[in-house]
This record gives sequence, structure tokens and C-alpha cells, in this order.
Amino acid sequence: MSLFPQHTVVVRGGGDLATGVVARLHRAGFPLVVLELANPLAIRRTVSVARAVQEGSAVIEDLTAVRVDTPASALEAAAAGSIPVLVSDRLPRFPEGIAVLVDARVAKAVLDTTIDQAPMVVALGPGFEAGVDCHAVIETMRGHRLGKALWSGSAAPNTGVPGRVGGKTAERVVRSAGSGAIVWRVDIGDLVAKGQTIGTLAGDPIVASLDGVVRGLIDAARTAVPGLKIADIDPRADPDACFEISDKALAVGGGALEAILVWLNGNRPG
Repeated sequence: MSLFPQHTVVVRGGGDLATGVVARLHRAGFPLVVLELANPLAIRRTVSVARAVQEGSAVIEDLTAVRVDTPASALEAAAAGSIPVLVSDRLPRFPEGIAVLVDARVAKAVLDTTIDQAPMVVALGPGFEAGVDCHAVIETMRGHRLGKALWSGSAAPNTGVPGRVGGKTAERVVRSAGSGAIVWRVDIGDLVAKGQTIGTLAGDPIVASLDGVVRGLIDAARTAVPGLKIADIDPRADPDACFEISDKALAVGGGALEAILVWLNGNRPG
């Protein structure tokens, strides 16, 4: 039974950080609805509820997400304890009011989320200002403040450089060198060597940027554009970690859960 049946949470985005939010909130007893694009940008698909868009359902640890087709069916599934994923690039009109909106798309900029869209609005990462664009911002940069709920100001600015993992930063990420269709030759969880061809883009080889395990691959159904993040290689080379929600995602999810509970308790700073 849900502990918070009257406090439906809508999470915009179903990528790996968003899934950390979903995991924390669902396990704590909040009914929730996930909104995703028809062609998700998620890279770490094995730990992203966004996968339900293409596959109909997605099992991640103890969570099961299922695709639904309407806002009404999403609310029904949420009330029944499921994790519904609704394809919608905008915040739809729900037949009943929602209590909390979480922008978990991590676009690093304010897109179309505003502070008046729900009684409590939470946003992940840089680009948002607490008290202006939303009620609380959750820090997403690795370091001392990761997962902190901020009630004023903004998260650390986007540096354009991925956080350090296993001693590596930008090398971990493979970006598209051009446009076209992708064909992968490896799967998430495979060990690869630096320089190995892991796929092709419009017939040209995509090579591994370092030795490690393939932690993420964009869905091959998505047409690549120049500069798009298409793969993630983890130098720690632990295949099991590719199928578990990360420490970072759980920390960010914990920050979102804290912010919502602080709001419910009426203890919001300021």
C-alpha cells in the first residue's frame, strides 16, 4: 500500500539519473508517473526506465516499469503500484491534479518546466534556480555536494567534462562524429579494448575510447547527430555494475526524496 496515495509525483525523463529518483520515490511509497520521449536519449539503458518505451516494459533491480498510452491510464497504474512510462514531450493535462513534478531530464538548461506547474517542483542539475524556476534543485555534480537539496541558488554550472570515474573523465564518453544510423557490434556489459571497433555510424567505425566495460549504448533506432553522446565506457571494468542503479543516481534520487519530504513536513528552509 502506498504511504502517500494523494501525492502523485510526475518525473520528466527516464534516464539513469531519473531512474535513481524513481527508485527512491517508489520504494518510499510515492505513486509516480514517468514521462519520456518517443525516441529516448538514454545511454545507460539497462538501468533506465526509458527502456519501457521501446520494449513495453523494463525490469531494473526490484522495479518494473510499463509503458502506458494515456494520462488517465498512467494515473491508474501509479495508484495500483506500478511504474507507468508515458510518451509525452510536454507535461500533459492529467484528469487529477499532481502533487510533485520532478524535472529529471538533466538538460543542463531550463526547457519548459516552471515553478507553477505543481505544488512542489524539483529539478536536477544545472540551469535551474531554486525559488525561481522550481522550489528545489538537486546537485548532480560528483563531489562533496552530490545529492544535496538546494532551496536557493543553483547547482554547480555545467563544465562540459564528465565526472571522474576510475581516473578517467572525457575519455569515458563516446560521441557521434557525424550523422546517420548506428549499428552496434557489442552489448552493454561487454569488455572492450581501446581502439576496438564497437559499432558503425553511417558505415564508419565507432571505436572504444579506452579499456573497460561498455556501460551504455544509445538505442540504435535513434539517428545520430554530430556531438551526440552515444556510448559510455567504464574503466573500472565491472560488468555487474552495468545492471545496477549507480551510486550517483541513488544519491541524486535521495536528494529528490528528501526535498519532497521536507516540503510535505512543512520544513522548507526560508
